[in-house]
Amino acid sequence: MISEATFFTLLYIWMGLAIVTFPVLLRVTAPYGRHTTNTWGPTINNRLGWFIMEVPVIIMFSWLLFAGPNHISIPVYIFYGTFMVHYVNRVFIFPFRIKSNGKRMPVAVVALAFFFNICNGFFNGYWFGYLSPEYTIDWLKDPRFIIGILLFLTGMIINMSSDQKLLNLRKGGKKGYYIPKGGLFRYVSSPNLFGEIIEWLGWAMMSWCLPSFSFALWTMANLLPRALDHHRWYKRRFPEYPKERKAVIPFIL
Repeated sequence: MISEATFFTLLYIWMGLAIVTFPVLLRVTAPYGRHTTNTWGPTINNRLGWFIMEVPVIIMFSWLLFAGPNHISIPVYIFYGTFMVHYVNRVFIFPFRIKSNGKRMPVAVVALAFFFNICNGFFNGYWFGYLSPEYTIDWLKDPRFIIGILLFLTGMIINMSSDQKLLNLRKGGKKGYYIPKGGLFRYVSSPNLFGEIIEWLGWAMMSWCLPSFSFALWTMANLLPRALDHHRWYKRRFPEYPKERKAVIPFIL
């Protein structure tokens, strides 16, 4: 067991790393999905890569939460449950729905994401399992919880519905890339990423603690540059791409 002081020292370093990573990702495009390249070394199957890099957060968070001495109250079960709904979809459902068509992913990307998910699972699992004050049932009436869970659910709906629209583009055995339309795609190139950012901002608000905020910070540091990369890619590939669309935040960015 580590002390609370040590835990927060490590957490501040982790959050500082997110701040440093953000400008790097604005200049370096992560090579997976439509941006895949063979210049990052050995590659593995896309679906297998998704599974390997995402599953550690489920294991780490669950292990530390349930092994810790803290009483697991109903609010904490809700924090855990909402977190797991997202990641069960991301680990066990989403990778097998995407039309990968033999696509591959650099092992380096998998390793970096694996490390991130280990750390994210550790900071949140250790906090709720070992260090956090008790969240009583009254927390469910707190405006922070109510607003947070509404944001989380809104973000999840946006994320999953946008992912579905992207999957629908290749129905009937279609191959290649197309301009997505409908829903929030009318306003931004990556509403799925916008929805995920809203999800974790909501999760941070509903749990109101620094470890969950660190996850929201990392989400923005990763996904905002990713969305900008997608936006530039669409504009390069499709001369007729709608000029009024923003990258990720409607009417703003």
